[in-house]
Amino acid sequence: MRNVTIIGAGPAGLAAAIAARDAGAHVLLLERAKELGGILNQCIHNGFGLYRFREELTGPEYAGRFIDGLHDIDIRTDTMVLEISSGSVTAVNPKDGLFTVTSDAVILAMGCRERTCGAIGVPGDRPAGVFTAGAAQRYMNIEGLRIGKRAVILGSGDIGLIMARRMTLEGAEVAACVELMPYSSGLNRNIVQCLHDFDIPLYLSHTVTRIIGRSRLEAVEVAEVGPDRKPVPGTEFRIDCDTLLLSVGLIPENELTRAAGIAIDPHTNGPVVYDDMETTQKGVYACGNVVQVHDLVDFVSDEGERAGRAAASGQPEGAYTEVQPGSGVGYVVPQRIRHEGAEDTVTLFFRVRKPCRKGSLVVYDGEREVLRKKRLYMTPGEMEKLPISRELASTAETLTVTMEEDT
Repeated sequence: MRNVTIIGAGPAGLAAAIAARDAGAHVLLLERAKELGGILNQCIHNGFGLYRFREELTGPEYAGRFIDGLHDIDIRTDTMVLEISSGSVTAVNPKDGLFTVTSDAVILAMGCRERTCGAIGVPGDRPAGVFTAGAAQRYMNIEGLRIGKRAVILGSGDIGLIMARRMTLEGAEVAACVELMPYSSGLNRNIVQCLHDFDIPLYLSHTVTRIIGRSRLEAVEVAEVGPDRKPVPGTEFRIDCDTLLLSVGLIPENELTRAAGIAIDPHTNGPVVYDDMETTQKGVYACGNVVQVHDLVDFVSDEGERAGRAAASGQPEGAYTEVQPGSGVGYVVPQRIRHEGAEDTVTLFFRVRKPCRKGSLVVYDGEREVLRKKRLYMTPGEMEKLPISRELASTAETLTVTMEEDT
C-alpha cells in the first residue's frame, strides 16, 4: 500500500484524497485552516456542481458532498506545511508540534491567493475601505460584517462580479464595475446574473487611477485607458464611494513548489505537469488552482481525482511530448503528455488571449498541422478544453496549440 500525503483540503485536495484512497493508498490530508473545504466555505451562492452532480449547489453543499466521503483518511487541520523534500513533508500544528512524514507520493493542492492593491500599484491614499473581493466575501458570508454602503469594484473577475450581487442583496449600492481590458475576465453567466440583472454599470477599458481618502475611502478617480492600457489624459471622472473591492486576478500558491525546485510555467505561475498531474519532481503531483486558475469547481475536482489516482498507483517514467501555447493562446495545461498512459485521450486546458467570435483551434507539430477544431466563440474569461489522442501526441516532437480567427 502506497502512502500519499495531500497538502490542502479545498475542492482539489478533497477529490484527490478520496480518489487516492479508493485506489488503495493510505492518505494523509493536511489543511492549514481549522475547517475542510477551502474557499468553498465562503462561497454561499449557488451554481456549483452543475456539470459533476447535475444539480445547482452552494459552495458549502458542494464541499459537503466530498467531506462526507472522507472516511478511512488521516486528516489534520490547523496544520501548516513548511517544506517538501524528497518524498518527505515537514509541517507544524498545535497538537503534534513540528513533525515530518515520509510518503511515496505528495499531492500539492494549495489553491491560490488574490492579487492585492499593493501588487497592482494603484496611486493615491491608503485609507480603510479597500478590500480584495475574496476578503470582503469572507467578512460578509463568514463573519457577518457589513463592509460598506457604496462600493466600486475594480476588475471583473468572477469573485468581484459575485460580490457586486452580494453587496446589492445586503442593501449596499454598487456604483460601478471597472475593467482594464476591453472585455470581462469573468464567466458570461456571472456578468448577466450579477451585473445586468441589478443594473450595475460595467466600464470596459477603464481603470482606477487614484484612491481618495484619509482615514476612510471617500472616492476613486476612474479614467479610460488606451490600447496600451495606460490612462488617457482628460478622461478622468470621480465616483464617490466608501468601499473599493479588488478583483484583479489570482496567483497560484506555489512557494512550497518553488522551494522544492519544481519547474514553474511562466504562463500559469503554476508547476509544469504531465497529463497524470505529476510535476517535474518524481512522486510529487499537483492539481487545482495551484496548477492553473479554474473558473468552474467541477473541473478542479476532476483534476484532483486524476492526481489522486496517479499518486496511488505510481506512474512509470517514460518518453513524453512537450505542449506549448502558440499565437492567440495564453497557456496550455498539461505541458507534457506521456507516450504511455491509462487513458487513450488527453484533455488540454487553456485560455485564449482575446475574445474570438469565429475561430478555430489548430494544433501544430512544428509547421505541420495535426488537428483543427472549429469553435464559434471563445473568450479569456472561460477555460477551453481540447481532447487529443495520446497516439497522436506520441508521434509528435512538440505540440503547439494556437487560435486562428476564421475569415
